[in-house]
Amino acid sequence: MNRLEAHSPWFWQCAGAARRRFLRQTLVGAMMGLAPAAWAQFRVEVTGVGMQQIPFAIAPFRVPPGLPQDVAAVVAADLVRSGVLRQVPSSAQGMDETTRPDLAPWKAQGVDALITGSVRPLADGRFDVRFRLWDAVRGADLGGLSYPAGASQLRLAAHRIADYVYEKLTGDKGVFSTRIAYVGELGGQFRLWVADADGENAQAALSSSEPIISPAWSPNGQQLAYVSFEARKPVIYVHDLATGRRRLLASFRGSNSAPAWSPDGRRLYATLTLAGSSQIYALDLDGGAPQRITQTGGIDTEPAFAPDGKSVYFVSDRGGAPQIYRMTPDGREVTRVTFEGGYNISPAVSPDGRHLAYVTRTAGGGFQLRVMDLATGSVTAPTDTTADESPSFAPNGRLLVYATRQQGREVLMTTTLDGRVKTRLNAQGNVREPDWGPLLPV
Repeated sequence: MNRLEAHSPWFWQCAGAARRRFLRQTLVGAMMGLAPAAWAQFRVEVTGVGMQQIPFAIAPFRVPPGLPQDVAAVVAADLVRSGVLRQVPSSAQGMDETTRPDLAPWKAQGVDALITGSVRPLADGRFDVRFRLWDAVRGADLGGLSYPAGASQLRLAAHRIADYVYEKLTGDKGVFSTRIAYVGELGGQFRLWVADADGENAQAALSSSEPIISPAWSPNGQQLAYVSFEARKPVIYVHDLATGRRRLLASFRGSNSAPAWSPDGRRLYATLTLAGSSQIYALDLDGGAPQRITQTGGIDTEPAFAPDGKSVYFVSDRGGAPQIYRMTPDGREVTRVTFEGGYNISPAVSPDGRHLAYVTRTAGGGFQLRVMDLATGSVTAPTDTTADESPSFAPNGRLLVYATRQQGREVLMTTTLDGRVKTRLNAQGNVREPDWGPLLPV
């Protein structure tokens, strides 16, 4: 669902019956420590075709019998999902990271990069995951690493291999070892999930018989802010992922919604109704009275910081209909950003500050993702679905995760900014409100 507060007239008039039913409910949440999910496992389906992709091959890793995770398959899936690389099938055998391959045959097959590796058991019960990357065009060794990992950490080791390969081949940071947060619903039970960037390995941070909305990662990746209706009104909590503890941050009179972290992690901006109408306020994490930022009599909501912290994007109806505006963090120098379409919401700024993702209402009444080049103002439509919501950029700015509806189900998708490569992240039940977490230190 789009991050508009429950009382918003735009929401009730335009967002559809399913969303109205969803937000009419109140939330009585029961906190949980992170626990493995039995029914939230995802499967990747690549549905688009990219262009100018780097062809790579990955030789089957040498592994012990009964290894619980196919490390090479996870690496390959990560790289393909990026949209920048294309896998060339390999039938190579008897190779690992210690083998110096004859790269000429690989080059002749159109392979630019070759990955080899192994997984070996260690005396302490863990595994030693090793790999090496080869440039088949130049015949060069591009390096490799070793990751000691327990059985439950083999996927993380695979994601880190993919990060290394991606950065070596493209010059951009890989994001495969990052995480996403999202809200899922199955059989009337709602959960706030934290999963790997490919959607696998989902774990529950919060469970409730009623809805949860608006999860937002802290810049250091250690906390999630979210909105709960436990007090029979929207309130904002901050959840510590390491300990499972949470604390109430905003339960002021009226509605408390749409939390957004400042880039330094010291404050949250949120939408409050302290003065009657929905306005944006700054909340100090150490407590204290909220500071009002916007000063209109209408609806100002959905704040989203630019990565440098010098501006804040937000949604306002000050022009008669919801559009996206930009302001300084103190609420000054307000300028309108979106002009195409009469209804634009859910702003998200890319980590490099170059692109703005948002959702527009189309002429047919659907909701579609848009991406704006902030330097030129040009707008592209990377999706052809009509129920898109909650876009969030990967921390390298090359992918977006968003929620949409396909075949009667709410699902999560990733897409390249040009829309040429899309990946569906499937799960049981309905999933919505994704937020992509930051890069974390290795």
